[in-house]
Amino acid sequence: MSRVLVVDDEPQIVRALVINLRARKYEVDAAPDGATALRLAAERHPDVVLLDLGLPDMDGVDVIAGLRGWTRVPIIVLSARHASGEKVEALDAGADDYVTKPFAMDELLARLRAAFRRADPGPGAAVLETASFTVDLAAKRVVRDGADVRLTPTEWHLLEVLTRNAGRLITQRQLLQEVWGPSYGTETNYLRVYMAQLRRKLEPDPTRPRHLITEPGMGYRFEV
Repeated sequence: MSRVLVVDDEPQIVRALVINLRARKYEVDAAPDGATALRLAAERHPDVVLLDLGLPDMDGVDVIAGLRGWTRVPIIVLSARHASGEKVEALDAGADDYVTKPFAMDELLARLRAAFRRADPGPGAAVLETASFTVDLAAKRVVRDGADVRLTPTEWHLLEVLTRNAGRLITQRQLLQEVWGPSYGTETNYLRVYMAQLRRKLEPDPTRPRHLITEPGMGYRFEV
């Protein structure tokens, strides 16, 4: 049975999450502050953490940093903070996803399932199949309509980073440093150009992408 750690100081939200998660057979622990969250994470070893940023004793980003010092457990941030800069800060600190309050429970549960899949991808993880194309990460091959898609090395590297983190929002800085190197971080025009090229080659309708999704001001997400 999968275990979720809910970290939030709003009792109504905690109660709603606990009820919904337990109804779906998750084991749930709850923490009202950052110190309790870090202690419970060390004791109970959750499979996913749902984390509010506005905690009474410390900022949620500090909790992320504390967790990332010893675990790669998926962290989904739940926060009323809408500024993209704060979202990017949490993601750069090591969060895997970000859901803005108020949120639809169905959307949150879908993000949670995606986090579990990333944590335990299973034996077929090297091949991702979408309705439009297939990515074979081991063979470094993309097939669409039965034919190989020719990608440049940079296009492949960008697609590889996104598909290996399917469902996870990757910040612009993370993508630039992963694909172009650690000295890059602000050249967002590179991402716009190469994402447009990938969409032309892979998306059925590049103007309305279904798989290569932009989160304005933040980064990109690959959706199967």
